[in-house]
Amino acid sequence: MRLFDHYRQTPPSASGRTRHDLTLSLAGAAISGMLATSVAVRRVRPPRGGADTLALVVERRRVVARDQDVIELTLVSPGGGPLPRWYPGAHLDVHLPSGLVRQYSLCGDPASTGHYRIAVRRIPGGGGGSVEIHDALAEGATVHTHGPRNAFPLTVPGYGSPARRLRFIAGGIGITPILPMLDLARDRGVDWSMIYTGRTRDSLPFVEEVEAFGAAVEVRTDDRFGLPSADELLGDCPDGTAVYACGPAPMLTSIRAALADRDDVELHFERFAAAPVVDGRPFRATVASSGETVGVSAEETLLGALQRAGVHAPYSCQQGFCGTCRTKVLAGEVDHRDTLLTEPERAAGMMLTCVSRAAGESGLTLDL
Repeated sequence: MRLFDHYRQTPPSASGRTRHDLTLSLAGAAISGMLATSVAVRRVRPPRGGADTLALVVERRRVVARDQDVIELTLVSPGGGPLPRWYPGAHLDVHLPSGLVRQYSLCGDPASTGHYRIAVRRIPGGGGGSVEIHDALAEGATVHTHGPRNAFPLTVPGYGSPARRLRFIAGGIGITPILPMLDLARDRGVDWSMIYTGRTRDSLPFVEEVEAFGAAVEVRTDDRFGLPSADELLGDCPDGTAVYACGPAPMLTSIRAALADRDDVELHFERFAAAPVVDGRPFRATVASSGETVGVSAEETLLGALQRAGVHAPYSCQQGFCGTCRTKVLAGEVDHRDTLLTEPERAAGMMLTCVSRAAGESGLTLDL
């Protein structure tokens, strides 16, 4: 199995290499149709819209799951002008009126420059972004973004990929980055198939739109058939298949395990949550403004510990991708586990609290 784990960090190259450098960052920016340099993409911006952001107006809200938990937002330029182009797999960093920043996959037509389409599942116990969108973001409201970014690019067989066929696997809201991929695969005449899973049919967003693709798609719900096995998710997966999967962590874990011994299958998947902490050691972090010391266990992130202790710390993706949680370290050595910060930034004492940790036993003092 050739593994490509896309969790909304800088995209790998089309050939699958995962080295992250300026050249690859620029290539990723070009693929996603962004009109900005790689350095601008990587730089942390203010949480509210500024001079370097693109304003978007909510033109339409529409419920797209029968259980009412998923809404579609159609976003347009305030003046009705064209928007930057994008490629299947791209997402937007959406700056909400409250100051929260959240990432949502673009799930409309990449050829359309007149509007963007995203879908948001309501998560009552989450960080508040989805609840704000569902309860407070009305038609006519304005949000901001820096344009599309692509951390989950589709490489089409015959157009840059050595694979001969595609298998798409979507779980629930994981359909959003997959939908534009289906259109592209069909338009290019690629051999492809898909399975779309979820708790119930009522919980599946865009289910009628997915079924319109015909016999290539199987819709399978847990209430009728039980939880799907990895073999059921993968279906007929001969050598030369590239698998693109997006959904809950247990589903992705089972797929990875099933393909562990397959040498001629590519697995590309996008996670909406960070991977568990690996090889972590407990440490303590001191908040400089209050003198409060917070214990961080071996299994939790520094950001998670700060939130548990009631310390206000900015964040968005929680995966080391967006840079919103960038914080200056006043004392202590950092175990950097992100691919975003540059060496000069690290040398200046910056860290990302969502993924990075203390490297030494003395802990960290944070400029919070």
